[in-house]
Amino acid sequence: MSVRVAVVTGGSGGIGRAVCRRLAASGYAVAAVSRAAAAYDDDRITGFHCDVTDPEQVAELAGKLDSVAVLVNNAGMADTARFEKTTVDSWDAQLRTNAMSALLVSQAFLPQMRAAGWGRIVAVASTASHVGARYTTAYTASKHAMLGVVRALAAEVAGSGITSNAVCPAFVRTPMTDRSIALIESRTGKDGEKALASASPLGRLIEPAEVAGAVAYFASEEAGCVNGQSLVLDGGGLQL
Repeated sequence: MSVRVAVVTGGSGGIGRAVCRRLAASGYAVAAVSRAAAAYDDDRITGFHCDVTDPEQVAELAGKLDSVAVLVNNAGMADTARFEKTTVDSWDAQLRTNAMSALLVSQAFLPQMRAAGWGRIVAVASTASHVGARYTTAYTASKHAMLGVVRALAAEVAGSGITSNAVCPAFVRTPMTDRSIALIESRTGKDGEKALASASPLGRLIEPAEVAGAVAYFASEEAGCVNGQSLVLDGGGLQL
């Protein structure tokens, strides 16, 4: 029996690396996908270069990999602006990166899962998939769209042995969040991490390993009855 493969987009980032390590520890051969194929200190993880907003590059990636059983749509970006200052370029970039990539990559690997009669597709979304916040118009719209992709796909694969779910964390301790912290501090002079941590009752940032744990559950055999769901990681602020 061939080793099952897990594909993780945004595999070079903070959450992506944690997810790659967790799935590798679960016995998967992991394809860590990013715009700049990164190096990993685990021979079970292989870096692949791919711009997941480019249909041709995604198709080429799918042609290189087989036996894909798990797909984690983790690629993402964030930009902030007042509603009136949200630009078309920012809107397009975030919708393409956060939502369209999930569509393209899922379309590319779904045939392998259908042929095998088993698969797990997990999106790393956000609490912004459920609620809005100031200065996040494009980001919130893109994460709502990402969750919409997850739910529509779940309806189509129901009963097939394939599931589609999402994890929705609050702010996670990653380089992307570090940039947000620096921006807050430069604009307000306040403690940026404290400001972000106070946005959820947990009172701290989520750790990447905590997100990876939630992803690993959705990717497991035991989660075969869970489909079309979003798991919020924020300490209890959103009770959906």
